Amino acid sequence: MTLAATELGLTAGTWNIDPAHSEVTFAIRHLMTKVRGSFTDFSGAVTIADDVAASTATAEIKLASIDTRNADRDAHVRTADVLDVENHPTMTFATTGVRAEGGDYKVDGTLTIKGIAKSVTLDVDFHGIGQDPWGGTRAGFSATTTINRKDWGIEFNVPLGGDKALLGDKVDITLEIQAVQS
Repeated sequence: MTLAATELGLTAGTWNIDPAHSEVTFAIRHLMTKVRGSFTDFSGAVTIADDVAASTATAEIKLASIDTRNADRDAHVRTADVLDVENHPTMTFATTGVRAEGGDYKVDGTLTIKGIAKSVTLDVDFHGIGQDPWGGTRAGFSATTTINRKDWGIEFNVPLGGDKALLGDKVDITLEIQAVQS
């Protein structure tokens, strides 16, 4: 099924992610609850095609910008034990396909962390477009996915006895994106 960009109110072209009005966040189980964090330094763009299925998105996230509201934990996550930001300073995403399933949108792509590229699917909600007070046109999107950190070679953990460990393997990723039309 072809979905025209105009049916969504979108104009074909490049829409740049506005990092001041966007978020890249995650959550991982730590002991009996979830710890949440974000990456504060990222960039990217969405290129809307006339046929939405041919649209693309790219993003680059600076891993050193991790913020879990705990400086000691952030410093450890930056080490070779976890993200190894000295050798792998960025995480990237690039689309391989866009599809509509019912009223939902799926964005398939390649997520690269620590030099390991794996396929992921983002569940995307399109929130519409609108004019901003500065004369620009903005589009809003939310996207979620869950990955297994071990798929990207992130093995660090602390055993707690029996089958329990300090960290869970699943990482929930949430994106809140405002993109400005070029």
